[in-house]
Amino acid sequence: MANHILVLDDERNYLLVLQAILEEEGYQVTTLADPTLALPFLEESEVDAIITDMKMPGMSGQEILEGVRRQFPHIPVLIMTAFGSIDRAVEAMKAGAFDYITKPFANDEILRSVRRAMHLAQAQRQNRILREHLAQRFGAGAIVGQSAAIRDVLTLAAKVAPTRSTVLITGESGTGKELVARAIHLGSERRDMPFVSVNCASLNPGVLESELFGHEKGSFTGAVAMRRGRFELAQGGTLFLDEVGEISPEIQVKLLRVLQERVVERVGGTESIPVDFRLITATNKDLVAEVAAGRFREDLFYRLNVINIHVPPLRERREDIPLLAIHFLRRSTEEAGRTDLRGFTPQAMDYLSAYEWPGNVRQLENVVERCAVLAAGPDIDVHDLPPELRDEESQYKSAVDLLPLQLNLSETLEKIEAALIRRALVRSDFVQVKAAELLGVSKSLLQYKLKKYGITPRG
Repeated sequence: MANHILVLDDERNYLLVLQAILEEEGYQVTTLADPTLALPFLEESEVDAIITDMKMPGMSGQEILEGVRRQFPHIPVLIMTAFGSIDRAVEAMKAGAFDYITKPFANDEILRSVRRAMHLAQAQRQNRILREHLAQRFGAGAIVGQSAAIRDVLTLAAKVAPTRSTVLITGESGTGKELVARAIHLGSERRDMPFVSVNCASLNPGVLESELFGHEKGSFTGAVAMRRGRFELAQGGTLFLDEVGEISPEIQVKLLRVLQERVVERVGGTESIPVDFRLITATNKDLVAEVAAGRFREDLFYRLNVINIHVPPLRERREDIPLLAIHFLRRSTEEAGRTDLRGFTPQAMDYLSAYEWPGNVRQLENVVERCAVLAAGPDIDVHDLPPELRDEESQYKSAVDLLPLQLNLSETLEKIEAALIRRALVRSDFVQVKAAELLGVSKSLLQYKLKKYGITPRG
């Protein structure tokens, strides 16, 4: 479809001339002699750019500009004005007009201005599409699951998103903490501003300081130019510090100062630069224990832990495993071009549901991607799963690996027993008689164990 331009002018001769010029260039043109019809027209039609005269009866070009900026800020507005009214055109530019054109105008002049406006309109359209894609992929609707545990996470994220509160997201590696952070950002008033993410564990303290605060030219070897830090890059938006429990004591002090004073100083600089950002942090560490051990500042912890959202491990929301597996399979089949794949066999899904998933959602996603690439038949079966999911000894080992090293034998055996019972329940479709048969115990003993370990009949 051709780019659509709305032209407003109370002088019909100008409307006819502009329509002829623009249509000859391939643009779709709508002309209105009554400017009061412009905003209602925009509510019903897709328009890429507007050309409006400045002085018109009923509604001025300035009023048109103000209305468009308020209701349709993505549409560039070009102002036409008589030669003697350039001052008013300059004021319109300050108010947000894309360009101004003096009457009488040359055809080449107006076409150049329109082409520039169309380039802007195209960039803004692509930006909107990208934001919608990000919202679809990373918004709250992209967090897959129906378990009570994940519903609690989504409910809390939705409540905190519109606020300015600092959020600390806790949970094991691979549970989707950054996905929750992005959902909070996309649900906030800062959604159209940057979401800047930093993995604090992946950078040594010196590099991390430069990344966060920026640096001045010549402040250290290799600093050949001034560089803005992530605090500045997140201006007006959200800064996400992943693995915040890994930052050094020196950077903890500097981070605390930024949160208290809302200013930063670049490495090697002396200027205090005001910053405005919403802070979301995440960690897989127990920060309370880190504070008690003296490795994390207590005052910083309280600054970060205004709102805490805990993302549960996958093994604690097993009913979400089939939903996640199907979700990842759809994505993987599209990327791998596997139109022949239909899904998982019931037996394969049982194995997925029974596994302990030490790597959580990230590990499940990787396993499904592997299966989508390597599976021979239309359905992913048990033999298509990686060895750690199929091998009984490996399944036992995965349960043991999740436990702390310093546990006595009795406690360790109880943990393994509970894991085996959960797996038997899943494989028997939660029919207790069948689960008891798989385990080689009586139904009454199984029921005693369920009560002992606090295992519900539905896993």
